[in-house]
Amino acid sequence: MLREIVLDTETTGLDAKRGDRLIELGCIELVNRIPTGQEFHRFLNPETREVHPDAEAVHGISTAFLRDKPIFKTEVDAFLRFIGDDTLIIHNANFDIGFINAELERLGRPPLTMDRVVDTLALARRKHPAGPNTLDALCKRYGIDNSKRTKHGALMDSLLLADVYVELLGERQATLGLATSRSGGATNAIAKTAARGLAAVRPNPLPPRITPEDEERHRQFVAQLGPNAIWNRYLPPGS
Repeated sequence: MLREIVLDTETTGLDAKRGDRLIELGCIELVNRIPTGQEFHRFLNPETREVHPDAEAVHGISTAFLRDKPIFKTEVDAFLRFIGDDTLIIHNANFDIGFINAELERLGRPPLTMDRVVDTLALARRKHPAGPNTLDALCKRYGIDNSKRTKHGALMDSLLLADVYVELLGERQATLGLATSRSGGATNAIAKTAARGLAAVRPNPLPPRITPEDEERHRQFVAQLGPNAIWNRYLPPGS
């Protein structure tokens, strides 16, 4: 079972190092790239920090709205339990991880490390180098309905990002097929063959889509991430 957490945040401003604070956390659970319905969502009181007007114009969350919300300290254990040790899927991950780690540092807690993070902005830039690669632009590119996203919001953005992530990986068709088979409406040949306990074999194997040069570039990229990078789990021994 592959468990991943899609995560997004909203903040009082743009600079965690200068005292801006986390004001919203939104996470959704994926198992085998399918949302399970399990979510973690909190609005957070930034204590003495005011929401900057420019930030409020983006996400619509005011200082007054946050006054009766819990502080990060009271929610941190529930948040860390929810994400566990699983991979975090984040768009422009350095921003969100920077804010979360600033909050953890205030409490003397260990930081989240980047070797457990998949940055969908980096994935999008590699797949679509001409851009644009904002979340809205990617939703438009992949036909994902984001009409309810009139403002940024951590939970809404996480839900949209989960769909974008599957598209970036090229796994949408597999996901749709699985969803169909679970609904009891599967009629495709693979599902029927599996039900009979037979192996479906393609008469003429498809040519490889990844060149040796692609594999070597990937190995070099993974080597830069360090020994704990999640990609090391998927490389063949001795790579």
